[in-house]
Amino acid sequence: MRAFLGSGAADGARICLFGAPLDVTTSFRPGARFGPAAIRAASDVLEEWSLALGRSLAEVRFADLGDVELAPGVVEGSLDALEARARGILAAGQLPVALGGEHLATWPLVKAAADRHPDLHVIQLDAHADLRAEYLGLRYSHASVMRLCAERLGRARIHQFGIRSATAEEAAYAADLHPFEVLAPLRQAVDALRGQPVYVTIDIDVADPAFAPGTGTPEPGGIDSRELLAAVAALRDVDVVAADVVELSPAHDPGGITAILAAKVVRELILTVGAR
Repeated sequence: MRAFLGSGAADGARICLFGAPLDVTTSFRPGARFGPAAIRAASDVLEEWSLALGRSLAEVRFADLGDVELAPGVVEGSLDALEARARGILAAGQLPVALGGEHLATWPLVKAAADRHPDLHVIQLDAHADLRAEYLGLRYSHASVMRLCAERLGRARIHQFGIRSATAEEAAYAADLHPFEVLAPLRQAVDALRGQPVYVTIDIDVADPAFAPGTGTPEPGGIDSRELLAAVAALRDVDVVAADVVELSPAHDPGGITAILAAKVVRELILTVGAR
């Protein structure tokens, strides 16, 4: 298995990456199961040093544990397997970072983190609210993942940024939704969330399709790649206890530009949360 750039041994690692190649409920363009491998491959083009953050991956002890093996087409069994991986990492005192995979993979990871941190908040960077009670008859869906999290944690603990697609019902249900905007409201939220445990989920489609075409449900009107990377850097002042980067679909990614962006987001995330 090709590991993410600069990955070391699991023993003593502060951060543990793992692949969550879930691709069962994708409703438009499938292929997210190949996202983790594409992120790892794209990481080879990056430097270990971040000019923006002034830090190197060599300064952070992190490991890439490989993909969780998931049975094709099995939803609940796959969610259980992802939850077990996250629980194991958290129990070892390490910080899990998942590489997706469709966005439903966030749900079992939030469950695991919330059991360890009962006052958990979620910061979501995304084009879609994902707050449906169900989608096409499915309770467990990439379109309902944040509704599941909200029902587990409480609506007020779900903080959504960059949203530009939602039903009227989703917009009415949302408690802290910031349409279209990311960086400015995120910085305000970071100030309010200091000292509290935070799960960060980054759907790569928060970026405009001009910068991230390789995703299952592209949505025009998003932020550019520079703002996305600045948003990751803004997380340095919150206590991130787990995170994911999801919804890369390599088959729809001309030139691999979305994979490279996702890999850079992962690198900056490692350096940002690893600095704490």
